Amino acid sequence: MEIYEIICGAIVLLLALLVIILCLMQDDKAQDSMTSALGGGFNESFYGQNEGNTREAALAKLTKILGIIAFVVIVAMNVIIPWIMTFFQSAE
Repeated sequence: MEIYEIICGAIVLLLALLVIILCLMQDDKAQDSMTSALGGGFNESFYGQNEGNTREAALAKLTKILGIIAFVVIVAMNVIIPWIMTFFQSAE
């Protein structure tokens, strides 16, 4: 096993654990907006106006970012790095 595989595997493991922890920290989504949309109600509250500044929004954004980083590392580990390694080995 190459050293880059060990490093990338450790990074993916750490990112997976962080995503799991962040998902567990998030609150359940309430379906109030769906009910008010079907019933014709209008839910204009202070929380609804500042939804992007809340803790839940920050956790959701961080979860998305870590998921994208994990995807990039996995693709790099399985596709890009082996291709580069074979390219340099064939050049020698």
